Amino acid sequence: MLYAAYQGADDFFAPLRTWAQLGLALTPKLSGPFADLLRHTAAGLEMVSRYQLTHARPDWGITSVRVGNRDVPVTEEVALDLPFGQLLHFKRDLDTPQPKVLLTAPLSGHFATLLAQTVQVLLRDHDVYVTDWKNARDVPRSAGDFGVEDYIGYVIRFLEELGPGSHVVAVCQPCVQTLAAVAVMSADRNPATPLSMTLMAGPVDVRESPTAVNNLAMEKPLSWFQQNVIATVPWRFAGGGRKVYPGFVQLTAFMTMNMERHLATHRKLYDHLAAGEHEEARKIKEFYDEYFAVLDLTEEFYIETIDRIFQQAQLATGGFTYRGRTVDPGAIRNTLLLTVEGGRDDICGLGQTSAAHDLCSSLRPHLKRHHLQANVGHYGVFAGRRWENEIYPVVRNAILAMH
Repeated sequence: MLYAAYQGADDFFAPLRTWAQLGLALTPKLSGPFADLLRHTAAGLEMVSRYQLTHARPDWGITSVRVGNRDVPVTEEVALDLPFGQLLHFKRDLDTPQPKVLLTAPLSGHFATLLAQTVQVLLRDHDVYVTDWKNARDVPRSAGDFGVEDYIGYVIRFLEELGPGSHVVAVCQPCVQTLAAVAVMSADRNPATPLSMTLMAGPVDVRESPTAVNNLAMEKPLSWFQQNVIATVPWRFAGGGRKVYPGFVQLTAFMTMNMERHLATHRKLYDHLAAGEHEEARKIKEFYDEYFAVLDLTEEFYIETIDRIFQQAQLATGGFTYRGRTVDPGAIRNTLLLTVEGGRDDICGLGQTSAAHDLCSSLRPHLKRHHLQANVGHYGVFAGRRWENEIYPVVRNAILAMH
């Protein structure tokens, strides 16, 4: 009933949003004694019109990138299309070959476009590909299941598509799956094993500096999650009947952690709109357009993530398996490892990502690097000024060292 209740509420408010949009379009833009009242009215109508979540992937919005002293056009190409995700290539109109990089995006309630700025910055010096995950509610049940090991399989398949001599950068949740994929490829002597692996703010070992997110995953049994946050996709969608962890549940959980900040930001948005401060309002709207675009996870991926990565910390304790075989990060011998953590990360605590260095026991010291970025939270590790100016140069140098 969880998904049906949400969808019913969304359908109920849809006419209200439509009327607000119509009213906004008809509200005159006048000067004089009524101008202030009209701006406040328009601001209120726009706030109502924005009262919704979306379930389609937003546009990446990347059409060009500055390379050297010129702007280079960028086009999106689907290099490989699989049932639960596609390998998206940001092709630049550039003759000079540059290192191929696979960016593995989180599968945690938002679309991969959450990493748009990460991609934009990486494109300056690299040939960038990204794991563009599909919304589980739009994937027919005939496509089968998609769990943690399937994610690993996709990463391996995508790296094979890039071919030998590539690099991989993982952000947040998929640091575990990416590390496992590189370990499997190293053990198999797969020629597409990446030359470098950058793990950014990911839960490699959640026993280190547990956060509120870790505690939430630990304090309830798996049966609680299955009974309380798993829902059935309504039959109106392509994935009708599929069991999922809805994106709107994940969004609600994240917003609850910082509700006062979100409310204050929306009050600022209203004030900017009412004051006619369109540029300031645009920045807030763009962030929440992305933040309120939610993606559903398959039940098996969500439950396995809670069980294997958070509750059991299988990779860190040596109990992680892939297709029936034990995954040993010690098999990684020739891939440079860079870990990045944020000093104020309240989602992935200090030491959780750098734990990968102990697991990759066969790597020689010159193939291990760690960067701790002070004064940034979780999102600041891969987006914003400090990512662009301070963290990215470290990532770029690690890739360059092995290329």
